[in-house]
Amino acid sequence: MSDDAYVVSELTAGELDGSAEELAALLVETVHAGASVGFLAPLAPEEAAAWWRALGPDVAAGRLVLWTARTRVGGRLAGTVQLRPATTANGRHRGEVAKLMVHPADRGQRLAGRLLAALEARAVALGIRLLVLDTETGSPAERLYEGAGWSRVGSVPDFAADPAGTLRPTTIFFKSPTDRAAVTDRAAVTG
Repeated sequence: MSDDAYVVSELTAGELDGSAEELAALLVETVHAGASVGFLAPLAPEEAAAWWRALGPDVAAGRLVLWTARTRVGGRLAGTVQLRPATTANGRHRGEVAKLMVHPADRGQRLAGRLLAALEARAVALGIRLLVLDTETGSPAERLYEGAGWSRVGSVPDFAADPAGTLRPTTIFFKSPTDRAAVTDRAAVTG
């Protein structure tokens, strides 16, 4: 599929509620495939949907910004990502990237890069000058972030359990969304 085969858009709290079942299915599939995104397997679809719905107040209040990627034809959910702007007085210049997920059928279509680009553009609009994230060390996501121009801070051992419950290290990354060279390079990101 080409880039124009997908639409990346920011979700409102109402749209989040209406998309909770689809987002839950993507989360369940992601967890069952072994991705460390904060949940243990097996993850019940009802639990995943309740988790997504619980994010509604944060989206409505601007404490969480959420994007989806959907197929242009049919509107099937293909991916998602989240931005959590910091709320402390001394940290309002930064935000955390979380839950970047792309459906297995849509990988290799540069969707992860498009989702990150949308997030980074919105971060700039919000005055966020520093983005941080963590991802399982050695995972495909780690390679994705490196390829997208994120800078590695280091690795923390036994940071989080993978979906099977085994403690794994995580790698911390940061990036300035206002770095013009990074903006130019975003088009080359694959996902």
